[in-house]
Amino acid sequence: MNTPSIPALQADVVKLLKQLISTPSFSKEENDTAELICGFLEKHQIPFSRVGNNVYAKNLHYDPAKQSILLNSHHDTVRPNKGYTHDPFDPIERDGKIFGLGSNDAGGCLVSLMATFLYFYHQEELNHNLVFTASAEEEISGVNGIELVLPYLGQIDFGVVGEPTRLEMAVAERGLMVIDCTALGRSGHAARNEGENALYKALEDIQWIRNYRFERISHLLGESRMTVTVIETENRQHNVVPSQCKYVIDVRVNELYTFDEILEALRENLKSLFKPRTTRMKSTSIALDHPLVKAGLALGKGYYGSPTTSDKALMPFPTLKMGPGDSARSHTPDEYIYINEIREGIETYIQLLDEFI
Repeated sequence: MNTPSIPALQADVVKLLKQLISTPSFSKEENDTAELICGFLEKHQIPFSRVGNNVYAKNLHYDPAKQSILLNSHHDTVRPNKGYTHDPFDPIERDGKIFGLGSNDAGGCLVSLMATFLYFYHQEELNHNLVFTASAEEEISGVNGIELVLPYLGQIDFGVVGEPTRLEMAVAERGLMVIDCTALGRSGHAARNEGENALYKALEDIQWIRNYRFERISHLLGESRMTVTVIETENRQHNVVPSQCKYVIDVRVNELYTFDEILEALRENLKSLFKPRTTRMKSTSIALDHPLVKAGLALGKGYYGSPTTSDKALMPFPTLKMGPGDSARSHTPDEYIYINEIREGIETYIQLLDEFI
């Protein structure tokens, strides 16, 4: 079978992108977009499998004796914010852009990787296998997303994670740890200056968190940072001294620190009780001399450390985060992607793999 042309691939997957935008796919509610992706693969006579709301397929001449490359992006979205000036589920095409929820994060990446998979699908003399996955629950780092489907994919040696990076190479990514904290006091009547104010205790700890600086600074990711993002007491009455104050720390970790080291610093300095919600989203990096990165460098691509997290953090093999679109547009009102960015994404992915596949 002839290899499809890039213009034909682009036209085909742009139609799919518009269908995906038209179909709500909030995290944990991706059944309908999973069906669309299955239908697209079926239309192209590509065998596929589905695990939960994750869909995957392997190239026609898949050979277990060869190394395998994962091509992955996600099809879930956040919920639209109130700043939209038009229907977030209406894939408006205007001024060379496609508007709509999930168009940039990460629909453009997803369909560009799918087009790349179609381009190579029938080729017989590939040096590596290609495994395509459209994963669920990425926006919430859910356990029924990429982690659920990875055991079904066979041995994966390295991969490309599609996220909007303006087609530059995100070779490192911050880890994320969310920590729930509780400061304990003793309730009393505010007018009589009774009790022990848990809110004030929490503020002392929060002030330490605000001022603390981790010493090891990464040349790719900068410093590790802690930010308090939520605070509340159980009180609904103005005249009661709170006995308990809860707050949340958002911790973004560079590749030079482990989560255990972060937690040890908190143990040594906080008076509050605290517990991490999860330690799954670790910082990651891929070596600059890895074949994927070298292929990107040969194409003139730059590299950087990404401040945001993705499914890359959950993959136990080297991955390069790269894709069309701009991370600055993600989760914003009237999200969009340029149609020519999708073409450039397809071309870049193909050129990247052509360097060594």
